[in-house]
Order: sequence, then structure tokens, then C-alpha cells
Amino acid sequence: MEGWADSIDRIAAETQFSGVVRVDAGDDAAFERAYGLAERAWGIPNTVDTRFAIASGVKGLTALTVVSLIEAGRLDLTTTARSVLGRDLPLIADDVTVEQLLAHRSGIGDYLDEDAEYEIEDYVMPVPVHELRTTEEYVRALDGYPQKFAPGEQFSYCNGGYVVLALIAERVTGTPFHELVEQHVCAPAGMPDTAFLQSDELPGRVAAGYLATDGLTTNVLHLPVRGTGDGGIYSTAADVHALWRALFAGRIVSEQWVAEMVRPRSDVPSESKRYGLGFWLHESNDTVMLEGFDAGVSFKTVHDRVRRITHTVLANTSRGAWPITRHLDEQLGT
Repeated sequence: MEGWADSIDRIAAETQFSGVVRVDAGDDAAFERAYGLAERAWGIPNTVDTRFAIASGVKGLTALTVVSLIEAGRLDLTTTARSVLGRDLPLIADDVTVEQLLAHRSGIGDYLDEDAEYEIEDYVMPVPVHELRTTEEYVRALDGYPQKFAPGEQFSYCNGGYVVLALIAERVTGTPFHELVEQHVCAPAGMPDTAFLQSDELPGRVAAGYLATDGLTTNVLHLPVRGTGDGGIYSTAADVHALWRALFAGRIVSEQWVAEMVRPRSDVPSESKRYGLGFWLHESNDTVMLEGFDAGVSFKTVHDRVRRITHTVLANTSRGAWPITRHLDEQLGT
């Protein structure tokens, strides 16, 4: 482990890494260290319990929330989006199902299409970011994008699909989606520091997101002021570890449903991965991943469920996490 610490410190120094790195072996943290600043203007350092935005890392929590509602009999994998949306978002095909949305196989048009050619720091939100505080307020942002292909035909990563899932969950329960994630995932997993925070009123112990390795420009004008099903939750390295422990212990959804969620639905050669329901999967072994990438945010957590080894990297810059997480993949064989 001493060699790991030295190599991680070296990469962190070379890349001006700002964030937290944690490696877990079984139930114990084998390595945990913070680097850089959470708030540059005031010189506030990151600590191992700093809360970071994890962008699309939330998709795993969204999927778990939806599956927990399926277990409770409120939804089914075959439930169509149309049966819940009514006349909203009319360009979504009538036969798009919850399962297809979870697996990124719905074919719906995406309000943040990752196949489009734009840089992560570009201003791409289709509506003013301060108008996106509740899931219902995203309906206007989602509207006007036609189907890309027939439902179920192929894999196409879709941010909008996970906002639709959040909307479905909220409408069938009558409970705000942010509260559903807390009730169905964070509470049973023991994740007290994980929540959808508003970027215009961040509390203490939260890292601001920066667009570059230096400078003071943050991401507050790039992202919704409060996230929903496709991104925007904040968490800590310890809470991410708690999520993996609770997931595979069957404390969030049953072990039978966990197996269903990590069953490959698609091969994704462009990413050298596969995809299940809400979780990225290694292309050839049982390793499971969550990943997030956005303006001022980079995050990856990799869990080897056979060896029970996890590594998690959270960064408050757009690309800061990648050099260290690549290094840990190589060192740990994940």
C-alpha cells in the first residue's frame, strides 16, 4: 500500500488533482486521501469527508429507486412511459418501457445528447439552469426531441431517459424524486452525506466544481441548479463505499433484483464496457461501475464484487479523476 500511496501522490501532483481517492478492501478503507481545494477563493482544502457532485453516478441510485418501486408493486419493467406521462412529451414513442429507459435502449431523443459534438465546458442546457429545481420543471427541457430509433433496437446512452424515469417515479408515488432517493436508497444504505443540493446555496463541507485545474471559474452556469434522475447528486467517498456494501447485501433491493440489474443488457464496444440496468459492467468480468463526467465534475467508482475491492475517485474538476482511476484499474486489475 505504501507504493500505491506514493504513485497516487505523484499522479495527483503531476495533474494538479483536486478531490478524494479511496480504496476499500472488504469492509475496510485501505487507502483514503484528499487533495486540492474545495473552495479556491477562500483556500478551503478538500478533506476525506468533503461532499462532491457525482454527475451521472446518480443513475445507479435512480435505477435502484425505480426497481424498489417495482418490488413494491408500483411499477413494472413493462410499464410504458406513456401510461404515466399522459400527453406530456408526445415525441416519446407509446411503447417505450421502464426497462428500456433503465437499459438506455429506449431510443428517445436526448436533451443532452452525448453523441453531439460539444466540449464538456460548453454551455449546452436548453433552458436557463436556474429554472431547473424540481423534476417536473425538466419537462420543458425534455420536450421537442424525436425518437432516434425504435424502442429496444440498440443501446444509446440517454440522459433524458433517466429524467423520464425520475418523472415516472415521482408521478406514480406522489412523492418528490429527491425524497424517493433518500427513502429508497440513501437511508437503507446508510448514506447520510448523499443528497441533491442546490448549487446556488451549497452548505459547508461541499466542493465547488471548477472548469479548469486553476482559476476561479465554477460550473454554476453550466448545470441545473438542482439535479434529478440523470445527475446532480452530491456524495462522499465513504457513502459510495456504503452504497456498494448495501447493494450486494440486498439491503436496498433484493439480491434477486440486484442480479437482474447487473445482468448485461448491451455490449458497448466504444466504452470497452457492457451495461445492465443503471450500472456499467466490465466487458469480461464481474466488476460493476458508476461514472460521472460533467463541467466541473469527474467521478468513477469501480467495485470488484468477487474480490470485494473498490476504488473511488471524486474530483471537483472536469477531467481530474481520470488519470488516477486509470492507474488504479491497472494496479488493482479491475
